[in-house]
Amino acid sequence: MWIRILGAIAAALPLLAPAAQAQPEPALLERGRYLVETAAFCGACHGTRGPDGQIIRGMELAGGRVMTERGYRAIVPNITPDPETGIGGWSEADIVNAIRNGLRPDGSLIGPPMPIEFYRGLSDRDVAAMAAYLRRAPPVRHAVTGRSAYNFPVESYGPPVTSVPDPPDNPVARGAYLAGPVAHCMDCHTPELPGDRRDMSRIGAGGVTFEGPWGIVPARNITPHREYGIGDWTEEQIRRALVQGTAPDGRRLAPPMGGRAPVFARMAEGDLRDIIAYLRALPPLAP
Repeated sequence: MWIRILGAIAAALPLLAPAAQAQPEPALLERGRYLVETAAFCGACHGTRGPDGQIIRGMELAGGRVMTERGYRAIVPNITPDPETGIGGWSEADIVNAIRNGLRPDGSLIGPPMPIEFYRGLSDRDVAAMAAYLRRAPPVRHAVTGRSAYNFPVESYGPPVTSVPDPPDNPVARGAYLAGPVAHCMDCHTPELPGDRRDMSRIGAGGVTFEGPWGIVPARNITPHREYGIGDWTEEQIRRALVQGTAPDGRRLAPPMGGRAPVFARMAEGDLRDIIAYLRALPPLAP
């Protein structure tokens, strides 16, 4: 009998070894934490908010927000690894496919405001880091009810993305990657097309109009056009807009930009410099 038991254990060892090797490296998890919590700031949409509109501590990814600012009704899901109310039953490959291709494990499409058009450009390393971190973030039991409702059909985002390299190691290319696929600044600051898509030929020329308690706020032109954009802003003024939420004349930027400043203030200094370099290098576009 003991021989049979030992034989069974020996036969199982090759199956157990890959699972042990699959544990992500600490550097990958730390990169995932930085992307999810800061650079991509997933909590901006997926954070559970209290009556004051602020994200409840410990529920930064637990979902439940009902977003109507863009003219449709989007109910944001819990993306913590809770097995019953979150994505605890999703594999890391499932999460990667959801982020980059907008597909849930059941094959259904994820609708806006999830910026799939930009997330399709996330590098293999970064999307793997995000998936690894989301699988290991603290699970939060928080049931989100209701379904999103759109006034347009949610359509495929294109052929499945299979592989994306890291961006070239120069400031403008890294800034384009950070302001696009990572922080998806251009999801708001690019003109809209039907179906809540973006006119990629006019990136940065101003775009989404937000409606809320603060009134109607259009996302401004952030190309270096001197009259319509930010061409007459200094690099330090652009930096203050990002990390302090203030315009060159000192006034507070309206939401959602003004509210993101504390998060952008936690970004790596090199990332901020590269984003600014990219904004300065954009073609100056009129409205």
